[in-house]
Amino acid sequence: MTNDKPPIWRDYRFWQIATQCMAVILAVAIVAILGMNLNRNLQQLGIKFGFDFLQQQASFDIGETPINYNPTDSYIRALWVGLINSLRVAVLGIISTTIVGITAGIARLSDNWLVRKISLVYVEIFRNTPLLLQLLFWYFAVFLGFPKAENKASLWGLISFSQNGIEIFDFNLSPEFSTLLLGLTFYTGAFIAEIVRGGIQAVAKGQWEAGLSLGLKPTLLMRLVIFPQALRVIIPPLTSQYLNLAKNSSLAIAIGYPDVYFVASTTFNQTGKAVEVMLLIMLTYLTFSLIISLMMNLLNRKFQIKER
Repeated sequence: MTNDKPPIWRDYRFWQIATQCMAVILAVAIVAILGMNLNRNLQQLGIKFGFDFLQQQASFDIGETPINYNPTDSYIRALWVGLINSLRVAVLGIISTTIVGITAGIARLSDNWLVRKISLVYVEIFRNTPLLLQLLFWYFAVFLGFPKAENKASLWGLISFSQNGIEIFDFNLSPEFSTLLLGLTFYTGAFIAEIVRGGIQAVAKGQWEAGLSLGLKPTLLMRLVIFPQALRVIIPPLTSQYLNLAKNSSLAIAIGYPDVYFVASTTFNQTGKAVEVMLLIMLTYLTFSLIISLMMNLLNRKFQIKER
């Protein structure tokens, strides 16, 4: 009895592995070619590639410094300040926009006509106007329209508003930080609202009927039955919105908030190290995106139906 195995080139597993290997080789080759071209062009311009400039004195001030920083510190210290400022906006923005998006998405399906229409108007306005325009509106029309610090307005004695920003208890949020946070929150929240609405409507109608037949109130039915099932549909597109929020935070430069892009731009203007600075910015936002994607993929795996 002979064992007639087909030739290896007829095995689909062979072609899968071969295709992946060729893709990796091609990617490495492209990167190598681009690197050689970059090095040759820099040599022709008399520019030396390197990151030694990061240890030089920055010699510029930063408006918001969550860690100790002085203009006499190095560029790498200044970039750390910008990085932390970016993280503050990204983390708080993801939390706040999730709350706003889920609230607006559920309100879009409300039985109350007024609530449903208010949510619709919010979604259509914020989703269909440019984010940059919204940031400029929040900054110039809202925050610069507040009274001066000595005449600040107070809400129940808990929150104060002035041209210096928002003061909540002992925390003072600058107008630039508040503008960026609110702009990203309401802009991204409008997209998340539609994702939530679509996810809820994707749940079978029989689930609603079964919950109501058991005597569950609509709010309890939504919290315990409908929304957990809708998460299976909501989480994948939600990841894209979180990634967009992290990347859109780079628009902070338009209102003067010193995020990592703002600080990196100042560093480039002073040192002339365009390639190195751009690589650092790309690496920063790539890291942001990979971390968000990893966490959301783990969350998505948790809520997916597990087949036996």
